[in-house]
Amino acid sequence: MTVHPTAIGPSGIGAEVAALVRDAVVIYDGDAHASALLTGYAQRLREPLRVAIAGMVKAGKSTLLNAIIGEEIAPTDTGECTRIVTWYRHGNTPGITLYPADPAAGVPRALPVRRSAGRLQFDLGGFRAEDVARLVVDWPARSLRELTLIDTPGIASLSTDVSARTSSFLLPEDKPSEADAAVYLMRHLHASDLNFLEAFRDTATGQSGTVNALAVLSRADEIGAGRIDSLLSAASIAERYRQDPGLRTLALGVVPIAGLLAQSARTLRQREFAMLRDIARLDRDARERLLLSADRFVRDGGGSGSSGGTDRERAELLDRFGLFGIRLAAVLIRGGIADPTELAHELARRSGLNDLLQLLAGQFKARAEQLKARTALIGVEKLLRERPRPGIEPLDAALERIQSNAHEFRELRLLADARTAGLGLASADALEAERLIGGHGIGPARRLGLDEEATGTELRERALESLHRWRALAANPLTGRSAAGICQVVQRSCEAILAQLQPASAGSQQAATGRPELPVPAGSHSAGSHSAAPRASAGAATA
Repeated sequence: MTVHPTAIGPSGIGAEVAALVRDAVVIYDGDAHASALLTGYAQRLREPLRVAIAGMVKAGKSTLLNAIIGEEIAPTDTGECTRIVTWYRHGNTPGITLYPADPAAGVPRALPVRRSAGRLQFDLGGFRAEDVARLVVDWPARSLRELTLIDTPGIASLSTDVSARTSSFLLPEDKPSEADAAVYLMRHLHASDLNFLEAFRDTATGQSGTVNALAVLSRADEIGAGRIDSLLSAASIAERYRQDPGLRTLALGVVPIAGLLAQSARTLRQREFAMLRDIARLDRDARERLLLSADRFVRDGGGSGSSGGTDRERAELLDRFGLFGIRLAAVLIRGGIADPTELAHELARRSGLNDLLQLLAGQFKARAEQLKARTALIGVEKLLRERPRPGIEPLDAALERIQSNAHEFRELRLLADARTAGLGLASADALEAERLIGGHGIGPARRLGLDEEATGTELRERALESLHRWRALAANPLTGRSAAGICQVVQRSCEAILAQLQPASAGSQQAATGRPELPVPAGSHSAGSHSAAPRASAGAATA
């Protein structure tokens, strides 16, 4: 695959890992297999984060992908293309490229871009699905600038070939996963769901597998048989799953989503709004009779007198929103919503999509550099172990230094520990530590447990308070060695938050010293030993 057109160079931890990969390219010069792997890792560090959408057959993967993108471009039927791993990435102009599974079959080829009823139509040009390694769709959608979304065939399919495609893509035996993170859809929590997430999690490079997966309770509106309170029932079930000891160790969160409603809300059309408004204006008895069943809605809709639309239009409306979506839209319109844009936003919020987008932003987009660096380190570590050659000692040393000293990976390790074995702290302290190291999102407000609208002063005061508290815990002689190491990692996270929140006037200090000037709480010791460069300040941590 060619370098992504909007790719930019990595910085921070990504730059350190990029330098390691460049050094490895020199050492492995002449080894075609290793060189190809390393070139791929270098490319991934420059590209947007890769997020796979995975789950069982008919879990609603393509529908959710359309909702995230904000356009109906991914096919949602059961055709040939749903059996192919399909990448959706940002491009200035629409394009579809087919990559043959067998290199001897020829070079990648461009496919015609055709849309029918808004969705892309994939013409494989004589190829069978099993002969295609992947499809890459370039699309000018803003949502794809920071994430490349990958639609995967359903796991646990009756077709072993279809399931094998997803397994070989996400869980390869000889290299890191092609995806940096995954959104896993499930309709109920089955053993196969846990098995997949367990396999996707790895314990290499900081034991951070827990931080690269989110779980989605999909088709949530069906849990309550389409009742208007279905999503409340789904939210209760999702909360129970979120606390499940087995799933908690494998996913950062569980979000209930009414995927069909989310997709349709993001692509609401004026004619559909007019039809929904007509339905809302019916008297209660007529509306309830109309929405009693799907058959009655399509068959008797025209007889309602004011629901409008032809039989075909009502069937299309039902296909787009489902009875649950139509019922909810009617309730919202009767409640005072009179504008299609306002209705679209409220339907998207009620669908659960906003919660998922916030998680994607707070856990994946904000951590993109660390997650990509983590993937590359896993690959380099595996290469050094399985294909050793003279001169790799400096690579081993650099790999160990990055894994041990980078605070970003310390946070990932600690978060994984919090979700699995526990931190060995008092319950309240453990919950606060998990939040401060980014367990609920890595923005300052999320880490500090404040509203997103909190002012800079409020954020700095809370961060300073947290720093003082965790610094005292780390220094307390009653704190055990292991717990003290955890406290030092959390302390370093507090320092990083303060550095991020520092007033603009502190910029000259940072420019002169190479590190931010951190505020010191009244009565505390000098900040000199605590505001050292990030790598040194967490050096004693043992988490």
